[in-house]
Amino acid sequence: MDIKALDTALQAIEKKRDELSQLDYNNPKYDDLEEQLHDMEDQFQDDFGDYMEKALQQIHDEFCPDTDVLMPIAYLGKGVYVEADKFPGKDAKLMLATNPTRIILTAGKDAKEVVWTAS
Repeated sequence: MDIKALDTALQAIEKKRDELSQLDYNNPKYDDLEEQLHDMEDQFQDDFGDYMEKALQQIHDEFCPDTDVLMPIAYLGKGVYVEADKFPGKDAKLMLATNPTRIILTAGKDAKEVVWTAS
């Protein structure tokens, strides 16, 4: 697995999402940027989906077995709410972060733990 290419692809998606979030829906550039973003996400899934899904499945099995695994791109940025056994009753999220590529488990405002790093 080319970890550098993985991280570069994720950073490019983050950048494109940020660009898109700066535009109003009525902006003539919006549709083109949105299409570019979807193409980038599809390419990411083609190139790295199996690798990331395997990692996410392991994380879910260990930390939040009652929550279904979603497509890897869903975890990028704001993260995905999960039912974390380690933090019962708290709003927990799994988030895919970059530089380096890693998965972070957060619960509430205080708990934050890197549970996986790409290698």
